[in-house]
Amino acid sequence: MSIIKDKKIAIVGGGPGGLTLARLLQIHDADVTVYERDANRHARAQGATLDLHDESGLRAIREAGLWDEFIANYRPGADRLRIMDKAANTIFEDDINGLAERQRPEIDRGPLQNILLDSLLPDTVMWDSHFVAMQKQNEGWVLEFKNGISVYADVVIAADGANSKIRPYITTIKPFYAGLTAIEGSVYDSAKNSPKIHTLLNGGKIFAVGDSKSLIVSSKGDGSLVFYPGCKKDENWLRDCGIDFTEKAQALAWFKQEYRGWDDVWQELFENASTCLIPRQIFSMPTDQTWETQPNLTMLGDAAHLMPPYAGEGVNMAMLDAVELSECLLSDEYDSIHSAIVVYEMQMRKRASATTQESLDSTALLHSPDAIAFLSQVIGSKA
Repeated sequence: MSIIKDKKIAIVGGGPGGLTLARLLQIHDADVTVYERDANRHARAQGATLDLHDESGLRAIREAGLWDEFIANYRPGADRLRIMDKAANTIFEDDINGLAERQRPEIDRGPLQNILLDSLLPDTVMWDSHFVAMQKQNEGWVLEFKNGISVYADVVIAADGANSKIRPYITTIKPFYAGLTAIEGSVYDSAKNSPKIHTLLNGGKIFAVGDSKSLIVSSKGDGSLVFYPGCKKDENWLRDCGIDFTEKAQALAWFKQEYRGWDDVWQELFENASTCLIPRQIFSMPTDQTWETQPNLTMLGDAAHLMPPYAGEGVNMAMLDAVELSECLLSDEYDSIHSAIVVYEMQMRKRASATTQESLDSTALLHSPDAIAFLSQVIGSKA
């Protein structure tokens, strides 16, 4: 680790990508600190279950030396998938088991975060550190946070997600709207509060499609479920529609109208939603983006290559970014941090370009008249 020996490394963002990178660097005694805007590890409700892929997310877990912890916390059977039509008919049911399950096992975001956090040295994560700005100083950077603290770092890595505040220091390229808006909701104690959907889920996931719309439902290990209706809307729809999705009655009325012709069973989700629904516009980075590599500043995960979630690649790409960036920074092959980052960014952009295109294609097909055929083909190819 000669090129980062005695260098202070700042990772801005404490998601799976940033935490994985911190762990991989700390294994080799690097001086690394993670700056996270949340007040503490319990500050934010965690979303849907994640499936980690053998060549990316699981590779990162193995190289971080956290395989046993992962096995103790993943959810066997959570990768059961039921494909349904809008009339609530089951078109295909995929009950993965054995070796196939281990290739893409599911884990909830909360336990994954805890595994990574618990693997770090005490005080590695500086909570309540909301990045505001940074300026060059000597050969490094001074980072400023909303809490009034300023810190110096020799190397800065942006792991601060889709709305990265550090990305503009690297490139002016911005994400584009992918033509789809999803609405996120959750139901606590789904066995009691949404019994019909809970039974259909059977501890796994539902992909319901029809009329070029989707409704994805996912179980969680705490007995809750999360759901995401997604449909094509123009970029200004959310601003102009006049719907207050924090009001359950308005959200339900919207769903009945937007998903008219769908079976009434789906309304159970909106009628029993435990929290306010959150609209989420789907954005993506261009597949052909490039930028001039900086000597001591780079990015990973959604900050670098935001993509739609409909191929399940986001967290996996972020964790693989962490693996590849750590390999470059720790290698004796490079004579400078700059040259290491050049190699990392070249391979990262090439890989992310292909994966982003795959995610955009999946998004389009999942919200097309051929969605059921597409899903059946995808599952058949992985059987």
